[in-house]
Amino acid sequence: MTTPIRSTPAFSTTVRNFLKLELLRTQFMLMGLFAPNAATARATRLFCRPFPSARPRALAAPTFGAREFDLDIAGTSIHVYVWGDPDTQPFVLFAHGWSSHGTRIAPWLPRLLGAGHAVIAFDQAAHGRSDGTLTTLPDFTRHLEAIGRHFGPAAAVIGHSLGGSAAMLALANGLDAARAILIAPSADPVAAAERFSRVIRLPQYLARRMFAPFERRMRFDVDDLQVHRNAPRIGRPALIVHDMGDREVPWSEGERYARFWPGSRLVTTQGLGHHRIADDPEVIAACLRFLHGEVVGDHVVSSTNLPFGFA
Repeated sequence: MTTPIRSTPAFSTTVRNFLKLELLRTQFMLMGLFAPNAATARATRLFCRPFPSARPRALAAPTFGAREFDLDIAGTSIHVYVWGDPDTQPFVLFAHGWSSHGTRIAPWLPRLLGAGHAVIAFDQAAHGRSDGTLTTLPDFTRHLEAIGRHFGPAAAVIGHSLGGSAAMLALANGLDAARAILIAPSADPVAAAERFSRVIRLPQYLARRMFAPFERRMRFDVDDLQVHRNAPRIGRPALIVHDMGDREVPWSEGERYARFWPGSRLVTTQGLGHHRIADDPEVIAACLRFLHGEVVGDHVVSSTNLPFGFA
């Protein structure tokens, strides 16, 4: 006698999401063949829109007694969280990643506040309690720069994932922060678009075209956002933390940061992936040691004869 499989809400949701993804992939494969311009335009909108579940998840997250307010940045209302007193305490500025939110810094709060730091975080456009439905890496960067100007010099900027990319670009543009901690940072927007294209089965030759509308409107070349073009100009100590098994942003991208950023060091973890690495107590402890001036991690060296290595 065969035991019937009972459908649970979680199982049903998984099946629905799988079927939606497969339908989306079929649509993009067909559009890529017969309507490449339409496929690129649709992929671009999808690439710039956070996951639908991200905002409800952010709104449901506790704010742990933060002082909250909205800051208008070029017509976009950005929601800000403040713990401690940045007017009298050295403060840390946190930049969250894609489809995340400012209170993602919560696991760090006891250690940072206990060490005498104030903490400032915010929801990027189209995330959490901030305005908008679409956003990009240049938007992430400009909003971080504006928050930095509003509060003044920071003791450190901490960025996770795309927030790490934005932190690097903001520092290259003049963000005033004495140190940088980048956790699982993405190094190459073009590579990110190619990974996204593989997920939705958009033909790879169309991936680079997704940036064309932003390049025309914002007057930049997406290649100028890559780490090797910006990190060498940053004269601040940096700690890069990346997991060897990261499936969303390859470890090699974190290594690239450490290779091109003078005065940076790299901590490699195992088994934490892309998200748990930002909550791990040992990672937080190592970052606090770096924040307080200790030497943490490996120095990555590179030359024409040695593509990369540790010293």
